[in-house]
Amino acid sequence: MKIMFFMSTIFFLISNAFILISSVMSKKTNLDREKCSPFECGFDPKSLPRIPFSLHFFLITVIFLIFDVEIGLIFPIIPSFTMTNIYFWFKTSIFFMIMLLLGLYQEWNQKMLNWTY
Repeated sequence: MKIMFFMSTIFFLISNAFILISSVMSKKTNLDREKCSPFECGFDPKSLPRIPFSLHFFLITVIFLIFDVEIGLIFPIIPSFTMTNIYFWFKTSIFFMIMLLLGLYQEWNQKMLNWTY
């Protein structure tokens, strides 16, 4: 019993020493306003809350969400190749690809893919 207590005390002291050493060695000395502030959706949290944000930023976010959901729907197509009928698999795959390309064409047609703003 004494050996177990002694070993657990030694383990506790060594692990706390490692935690203390790593926290001292990893301190960043370069602290400025940008590195200390949280980054939330392109807004500066220390500024006035009612400053209007960029509409272009909002539209890019919506585009990302739409294409992200479509990519998430495409991922199960590959494993389902061996489990379903080849005709049904091909028809579903083509449908998703056409929808993805139509969305891309729509965004390109509205000039939302212009990154020179």
